Amino acid sequence: MKILVLNNDLMERTVIQQVLQVNGHEIVNAENSETALFLLQSGDIRFVIADRSNTDMDEKAFIRKVRESKPPYYVYILLMTAKVQDADVTTPRLGADDYLHKPIIPAELKSRVHVGERILSLGDNLVHAKDTLDNLAMVDTLTGALNQIAFMIFSRGEVERARRGQSPLSLLAFDVDNFKETNEKYGRSIGNDVLTVIAQGIREKSRPYDGIGRFESDMFLLILPGVIGTDAEKIAERIIKGITNTRISTLDDTELKVNLSAGIVCLPRVTVTTDVDALVEKTKEALTIAKRDGGNQIHTIYV
Repeated sequence: MKILVLNNDLMERTVIQQVLQVNGHEIVNAENSETALFLLQSGDIRFVIADRSNTDMDEKAFIRKVRESKPPYYVYILLMTAKVQDADVTTPRLGADDYLHKPIIPAELKSRVHVGERILSLGDNLVHAKDTLDNLAMVDTLTGALNQIAFMIFSRGEVERARRGQSPLSLLAFDVDNFKETNEKYGRSIGNDVLTVIAQGIREKSRPYDGIGRFESDMFLLILPGVIGTDAEKIAERIIKGITNTRISTLDDTELKVNLSAGIVCLPRVTVTTDVDALVEKTKEALTIAKRDGGNQIHTIYV
């Protein structure tokens, strides 16, 4: 770990460096608070050891500036002092994370730094866990597509973008023909394989910035900015053909034929009254017509 030491006492700096370098830490020295703040801007220093008595810093102002600069990661501050003041513990938001009494005792210095390392590590783990939970909250865990809530948020953004840019937009819905019968005959595991293949097929045959969502059990939605009419239908046909040609087999190597139906809603012009929920319902209506007419086909509605 890279540790910044703000201390003007050469003997104390030498002791700190000798004690901590043994444990593999890299020491960066700063002679004044301005230099220390500049070095912290690099973002790769997570730990600061600062002396309140032999530097130019007002520790409250220094610590406040560190926090207000909002570095990429939390910076842990260990303050060296001859005496902990009452204000140090009564104003924790402005105070250091920990205090080290002088004179320096090597074992205590090691211990304080080790505690700080553990706290930083725990904080990093919590941030990672939060990011993971945030991602899981937006993504369908089986297929990797956006879940229903995330897709609606994404789609509202695309609709607003199309309205401002006065550009067209299409919404596509894909649904497996006779998916319930497939689940009942071959089991949920094979059904899940089918859904995974569909999501992958849609992803491969659409553009990187097109939004793909698993909206219901076996229904997927795809929003296509700037595409309507025959272009949207060609994309739907390409997706269906790719999925139909993908080999899915059961445990006894029986090949499973997957047929899809698609419903398309095309908007030549998006207005302020365009509602995403209404578009989804219209797309589901187009999908229902395609399935009612025998399935394995596409039905398009213009609005």
